[in-house]
Amino acid sequence: MAETQREPVPRNDDGEADTILAFLAFARHCVIKKTEGLSEEELRRPMVESGTSLLGLVWHLIDGERYWFGYQLAGSGVDDYEFEMLVPADITSAHVIAEYREAISESDAILAGLESLEQRMAIPTQDDKRHTARWVIAHMTNETMRHAGHADILRELIDGTTGR
Repeated sequence: MAETQREPVPRNDDGEADTILAFLAFARHCVIKKTEGLSEEELRRPMVESGTSLLGLVWHLIDGERYWFGYQLAGSGVDDYEFEMLVPADITSAHVIAEYREAISESDAILAGLESLEQRMAIPTQDDKRHTARWVIAHMTNETMRHAGHADILRELIDGTTGR
């Protein structure tokens, strides 16, 4: 089967921040790309036994962006994120995708305001750690790419579209 959504990974290598932020942006783009051209029903369709859908992955990532960059790193908002993957029926897929783009924009604004990658989280983790911004970015890149991989599989099951 030919890959139909393949794109090259970032080639940025001018500095640490430039490189890690390019890979985070790429991961986010991969997730969004997997939702393009599908119907509401296809986006919501559970494709595996756990009930995971493409739209559910995006819904989950919205909380991830806002929790790790907003709450933990910047100290804004409240700790009430549920990281659910079941999108309520009264929320459209267009709204979910727009909300994910907004969460990304909020996170990017926080990242643009960092003094350095050494900046520590404003809110400690449950084990009382205040990781650096570098750690938070690495963690969210890993989480987003992991879910982008899930999205690759779900999309191929829906309509045969493959590639990163």
